[in-house]
Amino acid sequence: MTDEKSPISAARARAIFAPWKAVPAIVLAVSGGPDSIALMWLAARWRARLKRGPRLIAVTVDHGLRKEAAREARDVKHLARKLGMEHRTVRWQGTKPKTGVAAAAREARYRLLATAARASGAAHVATAHTRDDQAETLLMRLLRGSGVAGLAAMAADTEREGVRLLRPLLEISKAELIATLESAGIAFADDPTNRDFSFTRPRLRALMPVLAEEGADARTLARLASRLARANAAVEMLADGAERYLALTDRGASLGGYDTRAFAALPEEVRLRLLRRAIDRHGHEGPAELGKVEALLAGIDRAVAEGQSGLKQTLAGAAISLSRGRILIKPAPPRRRRPA
Repeated sequence: MTDEKSPISAARARAIFAPWKAVPAIVLAVSGGPDSIALMWLAARWRARLKRGPRLIAVTVDHGLRKEAAREARDVKHLARKLGMEHRTVRWQGTKPKTGVAAAAREARYRLLATAARASGAAHVATAHTRDDQAETLLMRLLRGSGVAGLAAMAADTEREGVRLLRPLLEISKAELIATLESAGIAFADDPTNRDFSFTRPRLRALMPVLAEEGADARTLARLASRLARANAAVEMLADGAERYLALTDRGASLGGYDTRAFAALPEEVRLRLLRRAIDRHGHEGPAELGKVEALLAGIDRAVAEGQSGLKQTLAGAAISLSRGRILIKPAPPRRRRPA
């Protein structure tokens, strides 16, 4: 176990970034705060010790929400040049929403980072999410009633916006990153929104010391997220196998959907995932909400148990019906627009 206040060594930095030493280029998301500045500093040290390695491009997203953001972007650019790294600033243009600003800004950030990556010839984007962020994400999703997949929290390597999204610092604490920067004499910005209690994450962050006293510190919560991710991967594999099994054994597969008897024999969690996959595949209104899929499955189970037929429902742009012993799922007709 590492000292939470010790700087990250060069050897540890090499181990952190080693999985990606053969990729052509990596975009580093650098806002100017301690976590992302540490990401840039560590990545630069790692790259400097390689004979051949990926191009590193630091990208700062200016959301246009704080007047200090432009100055922070210039400071990041100055440090990137000192480290021998390319830098670009991209801006979130257009009218900003009056509600849900944090979620909209996050979506815009990933979209802009992916666009910058493609423009730079990079297929990988690295963010500076830490173990502390992972613990907070788990708590946020727990409060929202997320399922197993949601409680698995953030993955170290996943696909988003057509690029590979990397989170190489997920097992490192924020305290270690700050200690690293202080040891190197590297300055960083302080974002006041991180202490703005009108947002959920800062409120949860303020609760972390109390939770830690009860044993639920960031390390424990991040370990729980990791274990849930492992369980989620196992259930996904079971769902994959069940989908193949139903396709091979279902004589009416050409009609689409699932045979109700074969479907009913599967574990509930697997049935939920298969139903949600089919709805997302055929629907045209975005991912189906877990709670609504759970309610739909309960309705299907009741109808099958009572021998009813003719159940019809739409969800997320998909039409779901129960007819002649089959659950049928297909695209729903577009909604009619009401006249102005």
